[in-house]
Amino acid sequence: MSEPENNHASHFIRDIIEEDVRAGKHDGEVVTRFPPEPNGFLHIGHAKAISLDFGVAADFGGRCHLRFDDTNPDKESLEFVEGIKRDVRWLGFDWGEHEYYASDYFENLHDFAVALIRSGKAYVCDLRVEEFKQYRGVPTRPGKESPSRDRPADENEELFRSMRAGEFEDGAFVLRARIDMASPNLHMRDPALYRIKRSTHYRTADTWCIYPTYDFAHCVSDAIEGVTHSLCTLEFEVHRPVYDWILEQLGFENPPRQIEFAPLNLNYTALSKRLYEPLIQAGAVSGWDDPRMPTLAALRRRGYSAESIRALCAEVGVTKFESTTDVGLLEHHLRQDLNPRAPRVMGVLRPLKVVLTNYPEGEGEALDAINNPEDPDAGSRKVPFSRELYIERDDFHEDPPKKFFRLAPGREVRLRYAYFITCDEALKDADGNIVELRCHYDPETKGGDSADGRKVKATLHWVSAPHALKTEIRLYERLFADENPLGDKDRDLSEALNPDSLEVVTGYVEPSVASAETGSLYQFERLGYFCVDSEDSTPERMVFNRTITLRDTWAKATVERTAMAEFSVK
Repeated sequence: MSEPENNHASHFIRDIIEEDVRAGKHDGEVVTRFPPEPNGFLHIGHAKAISLDFGVAADFGGRCHLRFDDTNPDKESLEFVEGIKRDVRWLGFDWGEHEYYASDYFENLHDFAVALIRSGKAYVCDLRVEEFKQYRGVPTRPGKESPSRDRPADENEELFRSMRAGEFEDGAFVLRARIDMASPNLHMRDPALYRIKRSTHYRTADTWCIYPTYDFAHCVSDAIEGVTHSLCTLEFEVHRPVYDWILEQLGFENPPRQIEFAPLNLNYTALSKRLYEPLIQAGAVSGWDDPRMPTLAALRRRGYSAESIRALCAEVGVTKFESTTDVGLLEHHLRQDLNPRAPRVMGVLRPLKVVLTNYPEGEGEALDAINNPEDPDAGSRKVPFSRELYIERDDFHEDPPKKFFRLAPGREVRLRYAYFITCDEALKDADGNIVELRCHYDPETKGGDSADGRKVKATLHWVSAPHALKTEIRLYERLFADENPLGDKDRDLSEALNPDSLEVVTGYVEPSVASAETGSLYQFERLGYFCVDSEDSTPERMVFNRTITLRDTWAKATVERTAMAEFSVK
């Protein structure tokens, strides 16, 4: 995999950082961070944040931290931590020695909370969850102050000490910031800073029974690490006043600057980790790395390249305006990346047997086949040819319609790298299904050319039946049939699922792939790109995933749009 190229195209975040460096803020240092919560695998939307966080740090000679904001022990695990690290490395980025965890700072965070209590900026509230929501109110109407809001600081500190000591049940008390219950921003209405939660943490075990909230832990962790620019997607814009308020009250000098940017959104895709677990539990997908999922682990397993994902992020760019990108653009970048480097092989998905009646029985030969016409250094390979072959069932039609130029009774076609063949007879079973074709070949057309100059209108791929590898081939389509699978917030995501997102067939592939390692990727001629499945494929049972088809609808649409634009100008 190639190293990620830094995208130096100007955008508003780079401009802000450049001005900060010029002004000498943070002594000209640039430190960013990518702060995932380890409660699931990363999805492709995170790729944009990763590329931006690591990219701008590299552009300014700075560094980017990988920090796990692990303050919710109910859903977090070491499995997700390792998966996230694997994904970031796969995308081409490295955090070096700068791997951190919010849980590293639990003692610090506790002490900062005590400091807020002592300064009268935080208090222990005994409102229950439903009461908390009622008192908070709505944006158009001021909230109502908690009865606990004016409790003396020493009593708050003692209650907080008891919370930490485990003297209260879950939910009995919450530590809240004292900010402004009349603020139009609901997040500024005395947000929660700590809650009681008796859950075992994957790193700190049962040391703690109180955990900081995201709003508190995130900004303080940034400040502790010396982060200079905290880059977030737009949904955190309403949290920025809380971020700034907490750091100001704690007296951090030259605190981090939070800057928001538009997230990556794709049609036919749901980019939200919280929505994936129900799909997995319901059996709609096999797991976080099911090749239909939009997680980076799933895309990698399906055969997507890191280069194509980074290319998408670069083209989408960095703006403040939220929009939805056509998933066809990602698929276009994938084809652009794979075409020049994926070796070609021949495979048959839905086999129909062909017997060449005039080819000598028991004999065979090895024919030359080009590995990749886009790569002059790729060379060639030998493919076995014999009397019995498999072709695609769709490449034969007993009663061909108009403009069907492939094989039919009495018609001659070319076999790729091999010979011209003509169909003489189609054999059927008792139910009338075609099960075998009897054909003859022209030995004077070896290599696919006719000495007498006659032309054929179709070239078919094929495999030699005695030599072909029998394989399981998984044909993947988009997981969702709806362009906007989320619809409204109350929609059941399962309603948008594509019932045809997976088809499993038994096919045959030429023997050159017999020793292919898992993850190896090929172009099956005329069919698309396929990779050896990294989870289920074994030397005894090879499994291929279809990565993507050959047809590039995005590129075609782009050409059509360009042509229409030129026509309009004329």
